[in-house]
Amino acid sequence: MESASCETINKIDLPDLRGRLTENANIAKMTWFQVGGPADYLFKPADLEDLRYFLSNIPKNIPVIPLGVASNLLIRDGGIEGVVLRFGREFAQTSHDAEKDQLTVGAMCLDANLAEQACQLGLGGLEFFCGIPGTIGGALRMNGGAYGTETCDRFVSATAVDRRGTIHKITPEQMGFSYRHCSIPSDWIFVDATFQGMKDDPDLIRARMTEIKQKREASQPIRERTGGSTFANPDGHKSWQLIDSVGGRGFMVGGAQMSEKHCNFMINTGTASAFDLEMLGEEMRRRVYQEHHIKLRWEIKRIGRFADTQTPTFAFDD
Repeated sequence: MESASCETINKIDLPDLRGRLTENANIAKMTWFQVGGPADYLFKPADLEDLRYFLSNIPKNIPVIPLGVASNLLIRDGGIEGVVLRFGREFAQTSHDAEKDQLTVGAMCLDANLAEQACQLGLGGLEFFCGIPGTIGGALRMNGGAYGTETCDRFVSATAVDRRGTIHKITPEQMGFSYRHCSIPSDWIFVDATFQGMKDDPDLIRARMTEIKQKREASQPIRERTGGSTFANPDGHKSWQLIDSVGGRGFMVGGAQMSEKHCNFMINTGTASAFDLEMLGEEMRRRVYQEHHIKLRWEIKRIGRFADTQTPTFAFDD
């Protein structure tokens, strides 16, 4: 099959490019699972204008995939067609509107850093972000949430760039938030967002953040090579309970294991391939459907190609 990224990106054709463009880039070590094949290209834009220039000048048939800290991403062993986009510190800046009690943060800002900044400013309501692994870009795309609050609950606006390099200012209505989902086109790239806080005592905010962190540490395998929750919770059910009920806790495929601590988390025990991890998840989906007639929906995003020697078996067509 011909690759969707069969056209190459020639630096000569991008004379004004200021960011770093790397071909055949090893990105496995950038992910929490520490697995996966190389990307055709890795691009680190110098700033927003550099990103717009790049997007508007590369062939439109070349996929562009933004990568945060890859906390909920599984890259398949055959690698990624197209361009992986990685933001630097220029896209992690924060600013505070004291009059409105709002924080604007770059898409590469860690969720935990947003919570910390809000705490220092005495802005409550954003502490839940310290319980979400990853960056703001991912939280926007997935409507990330923890301990009863979701991104949509504090969202004011966002900025995104499309494949023409056009900037879009996005309202809550346009985001179309739902459980672990937003309705923004998949090829739009978030660059920042604004969130609403509320004045509160920093000591009380800190206490709530400490409680969230302690709960997370006690219930999730955060010291392992893992990701976020593997599957979204079906209506009226908890994914971990469904997996536990079919013997999933501790179950292994190759070097991949469903966590003993929280069985909706997959772990790379040290020798897992991306294929092991994905097939482990598919086995859990097959068992849960067979036993309960419930289709678990992946929350971990899986991208890229399977290796030539790999033949995947899926529980069912989604």
